[in-house]
Amino acid sequence: MIKILLTITLTTILSCNNDKTSGIKSGTKENSAPKTLVTINKDKNTIKNRFSTPDGYEWINEKPETFGYFLENFKLKPYESPILKYDGTPISTQHLHEAVFDIDTGNKDLQQCADAVIRLRAEYLFKIKKFDDIKFHFTNGDLVSWNDYKNGIRAYINGNSVSFRKTASFDDSYQNFRNYLELIFNYAGTISLNKETTPITKNTDLKTGDILITAGSPGHVVLITGICRNKEGKSLFLLSEGFTLAQSIHLLSNPFDKNISPWYDLDVNAPETKTARYVFKPTNFRSF
Repeated sequence: MIKILLTITLTTILSCNNDKTSGIKSGTKENSAPKTLVTINKDKNTIKNRFSTPDGYEWINEKPETFGYFLENFKLKPYESPILKYDGTPISTQHLHEAVFDIDTGNKDLQQCADAVIRLRAEYLFKIKKFDDIKFHFTNGDLVSWNDYKNGIRAYINGNSVSFRKTASFDDSYQNFRNYLELIFNYAGTISLNKETTPITKNTDLKTGDILITAGSPGHVVLITGICRNKEGKSLFLLSEGFTLAQSIHLLSNPFDKNISPWYDLDVNAPETKTARYVFKPTNFRSF
């Protein structure tokens, strides 16, 4: 299934590139994965508890009820769980991740890269009952809120235009919330996500819950899901993502530096940033 993008006209695109790496090919054998020197607590089931920090670094604890706290304490599937596509079959590249989030992907090819970020952000806001903040833009700029959707307002597309009408009864159930997200996944992507976030220009401003994004058709996005820091103020970061085809949200390994994998050394001013499955050029960090 191909995702739909609303621009001047309706077109069909993918929201993320297919596997794009620097010298890493899809289907590489599992034994080519880097062996990290960082302790991974394989019996633990949250990001913060499973991943120790490199020597000399300590976890940066996020404040309760923040998006960062929600992410670093997110439940993970058992260690070495495979990445599965929306149809339940494994992807071909299984050596570039260190964890799989314990959250469903749905049964359609919708929850891709930007959608994975939207899903986690929306689930966080739903959990803490900040319903007024659950709102996302279609790629063409139309804003669609959960409050409107649960009150029965639906989007109708006619040629190049989108109109909104109340055609359903009130329903604030979790299932209807998932129906709302499915609508967002159809018509949002990296372009809209880039526009509804703000740029980060200093390394010291990076926090858990920020994103690294290339806005495009296709584009890609990864999410910071943990930060550690040493006494000199140097920070390292954990990165997670969804991908195309729609698949398990997963935490990336770092094939470029086995000494600190899965942690990444990031710089907002770098001309490019290499991650396990995508190269961001230019580097573009943004915050909700």
